[in-house]
Amino acid sequence: MPFGAVYKPSPRGERLRDSRPLCWGLRRKMESLVIRLLGKGLGGAAALAMLALSMPAAAQDASALNSGDTSWIIVATALVLMMTLPGLAMFYAGLVRSQAVLSVVMQCFAIACLASVLWVLVGYSLAFDATVGGVVGGVGKALFAGVTSDAMSGSIPEIVFAVFQMTFAVITPALIVGAYVERIKFPAVLMISGAWLLLVYAPVCHWVWNSDGWLYKLGVMDFAGGLVVHLSAGVAALVIAAMLGSRRGFPNQVHPPHSPGMTAVGAGLLWVGWFGFNGGSQLAADGGAGMAIAVTHISAATAALVWGAIEWIKFGKTSLVGVATGVIAGLATVTPASGFIGPLGALILGAVSGGVCFFFTEIVKEKWSIDDSLDVFAVHGVGGLIGVILVSVVAGTAFGGGGIEVSMARQLGVQTIGVVATALWSAVATFVVVKVVEALTGGLRVDEEDELVGLDLATHGERGYDL
Repeated sequence: MPFGAVYKPSPRGERLRDSRPLCWGLRRKMESLVIRLLGKGLGGAAALAMLALSMPAAAQDASALNSGDTSWIIVATALVLMMTLPGLAMFYAGLVRSQAVLSVVMQCFAIACLASVLWVLVGYSLAFDATVGGVVGGVGKALFAGVTSDAMSGSIPEIVFAVFQMTFAVITPALIVGAYVERIKFPAVLMISGAWLLLVYAPVCHWVWNSDGWLYKLGVMDFAGGLVVHLSAGVAALVIAAMLGSRRGFPNQVHPPHSPGMTAVGAGLLWVGWFGFNGGSQLAADGGAGMAIAVTHISAATAALVWGAIEWIKFGKTSLVGVATGVIAGLATVTPASGFIGPLGALILGAVSGGVCFFFTEIVKEKWSIDDSLDVFAVHGVGGLIGVILVSVVAGTAFGGGGIEVSMARQLGVQTIGVVATALWSAVATFVVVKVVEALTGGLRVDEEDELVGLDLATHGERGYDL
């Protein structure tokens, strides 16, 4: 049976803020018991006393630690971290020249460390603390204040919830690395990533996943990050690539991927890790998590087949890099819908993303002449947009989804508002961040000689290969 009888925006903010829905069923059972006792002649005072004594226990039991849920989210946390290290690092490293392989891995590692520290200092608080006008959280949870091993978020410890969310904050700015490989200064990478995390990711996360966020209240459907992760990162990647300029020789003399096998291994790690990304977003070890994992896999497989078929028709050959990229497109597209759809919806999303994202890789580079080097916008930005828009259709019961509470037209309007707001904010804030960092660093790009030699030696003093 598809996940959910009716649509709910996201379990994240609701479970963190208020655990009353978890104990509501127990409360109703206690009330029924009291009514039956009254009907059998038990004194009213005694019955009311039983109700008063039972209700705290019911609430306590309902919000108590669920070891199954906790165990699953701990595993999901590890899976999502694996998506960045080494999954994304290997996926990107295989796509660049051999002289830049270590620089890409280094950028992913450094961003993972920086994002983790910033998340503890203030990022988590900006995303999930009490709202300031529905736009951003306060600083009440800065330095993980109050996030102890005993504090609960629904049926799991809040510290588990906070670290699970940290892994999302890690991978999102790391996705943007693919837009500027082989030509950017390392200090600029850190400065842009840190500022972007606090100015773009945390506020959008608050809008969508905090129960007081304005998009959450509007009813936007984004189960695991179509807006929060993929669209925001994809738009930022496009802006940075346009501002940074193209690689030397683009588009006619750009070197092909130096290790398609490494890229395929990275894609495989991302695929497995995505089960924690989407399945873990259910925040429970239940059928909803199982369905989210199932549709995630189906969409990825379908998109890869469609991408490969298009390559075969257009070029007469199907490439490993193409199929691996198709997998990522299918995964990005199903992410916002994964908690609301069934297998048929996953097939549809996978088929659409495989075709649309393929053609956008050509549009961005050939029509727009923007060197988004590893197709971050075409795969993540466009894929996330497709998923966010089409979830208003494929979540319907006609497609095997769990259904939505409003009309399809109204939900489509809400989803469109979410897309426009996220894209505009990411574009404007990214532009400002890049301009400030450019002024502070004296320019974003390495010099021409360093770009020719490769960032491995020029920036980090290491070689990826001793050939």
